[in-house]
Amino acid sequence: MSELMDGTKNHLSVADLMRLSLRVFKTKPIRTFLTIMGMSVGIGTVMFLISMGYGLQFILIGKLVTTEDSLMALGVSYPAESELNIDPQTMASIASMPNVGEISPMAEFPGEIKVGGSTGLIIARIIEPSYFRLSGLIPDVGKPFKEGEKGIVLSSQAAKLLDMPPDQTSIGKELGLKLTYQGASDQEGAGEEVTLGEPITLVGIIVDDTQAPFAFVSAAAIDRKPPFYKEILLKATEIDYVEELRDKLIEQGFIISARLDLVNQAKKVMNIITTILGVFGIAALIVSAIGMFNTMIVGFLERIYEVGIMKSLGATDRDVKNLFLMESLLMGLSGGVGGVTIGIVAGETVNFILSILAQRLGGAPIRLFITPGWFVITTLILSSMIGLIAGFWPAHRSTTLSPKEAFKTR
Repeated sequence: MSELMDGTKNHLSVADLMRLSLRVFKTKPIRTFLTIMGMSVGIGTVMFLISMGYGLQFILIGKLVTTEDSLMALGVSYPAESELNIDPQTMASIASMPNVGEISPMAEFPGEIKVGGSTGLIIARIIEPSYFRLSGLIPDVGKPFKEGEKGIVLSSQAAKLLDMPPDQTSIGKELGLKLTYQGASDQEGAGEEVTLGEPITLVGIIVDDTQAPFAFVSAAAIDRKPPFYKEILLKATEIDYVEELRDKLIEQGFIISARLDLVNQAKKVMNIITTILGVFGIAALIVSAIGMFNTMIVGFLERIYEVGIMKSLGATDRDVKNLFLMESLLMGLSGGVGGVTIGIVAGETVNFILSILAQRLGGAPIRLFITPGWFVITTLILSSMIGLIAGFWPAHRSTTLSPKEAFKTR
């Protein structure tokens, strides 16, 4: 140590401070280990809970937003009580509005599907392929039909009507389809029947047991265009124009549904949940920080004589202060690294278990815990700051201690 203190004008270098600070890991291994472990458990709890909050937010928003275009899309329709439908002229008027990028109409009529000897009544929704992209709707089995493809996507309830299992074995089957163009003005169920001249291929299945049997039918498969539409999906040219278009359409008497509104509401709810989880985690971290503060004070009281020797050998107040701060910084950073490791390992372990259970039950893998990279860096910085704060009092006290006062404690 005398070599390190040689010369009153020279301060300890960072390497010297590091070498001296690491002695505490050797001289007091159990105390140091327990202090770091306490910090690690507290920080690990914060990481675990915050990661769960982000995971829940990702799962919820992921369910709401499956395509980027769906965020800029608006669902436009008349109120159900008005018994009005969107005619081609109205659709053209909406398409010509400023800041409208594209539209995708949806017509809905009763229909009858047939495969082999099985038939069933369904709600047929005639759409263009762009409807899937703008609505964010993705078949659970198979895929959406492409532009110009004569395909059909059934709901799981519709598939069951035809005695077809809602899985991959049903994809590719040829179905017969008959539609009835029936409007609100039709009397006694009268309407124009439209029968497809050739079978239509089943390309996808949407698992939905909550609605009546329905099917999405490619407009390319139907020669006779629908006389009117029930809904139009409208995409804004920029996301900033979504609210402006929504307000204009509401003024015209339309009912508007925007995926962006749902996402914003979901984010607010999940931010509240994440904050609550973070509060519980921070409470555990505060307890751990108090334990570290206590360790640093006890360590200083035990080393008062050593401080006197260092100063008598030429160590400056700045050297002694930096030594205590370096020790507390290393302990805080070590606790941060340990906490990040504990939090991530615990989260990934739960993810692994949940994914196995989900796959065994026939579902998709689940990631309930997601740890953002920026949060890991922030946590390491925060743990280092906690270490510095815990070492501030011992560091400051050491600067006011003279060698004579230190030697009196021996």
